[in-house]
Amino acid sequence: MPVTIRPVTAADRPVWEEMFDAYAAFYKTSVSAEGKAATWGWIHDPDEDFWSDLALDDAGRVVGMVQYQLMHRSLSGQKVVYLSDLYVRPDIRGGGFGRAMINHVIGFAKARKISNVRWLTQEFNYAGRQLYDSFRPKSDFILYSVPVEG
Repeated sequence: MPVTIRPVTAADRPVWEEMFDAYAAFYKTSVSAEGKAATWGWIHDPDEDFWSDLALDDAGRVVGMVQYQLMHRSLSGQKVVYLSDLYVRPDIRGGGFGRAMINHVIGFAKARKISNVRWLTQEFNYAGRQLYDSFRPKSDFILYSVPVEG
């Protein structure tokens, strides 16, 4: 399965939105217009440590998206790469595209001498977790997310 992974360009906005919306739908949420605009801005702002890449199959068709950013780790005094979004079209899952995108992000970290890549997923993402477990067993950390109003 040949796969090409390349950065999102300005011309990719429609397909990027399609992938981002599908990713959000998988997690039973949606992305507001403001959220899309902010994320699109981060991708194209050279002062933001945020990247988005597309995966293409051997026919040049976009089949997936990965987004990642740098995150500070106070205990080590270093940064890690946080893989924030990973999506592969449902009809081709299991074909190696997700693994290729994760390896791409790991390569990004290695090239910058960053020693760790991390990500979260939901408990019910069994297919994804099977892939993720092949990289490393899940940690014992539990995520808390507290909405702050006003």
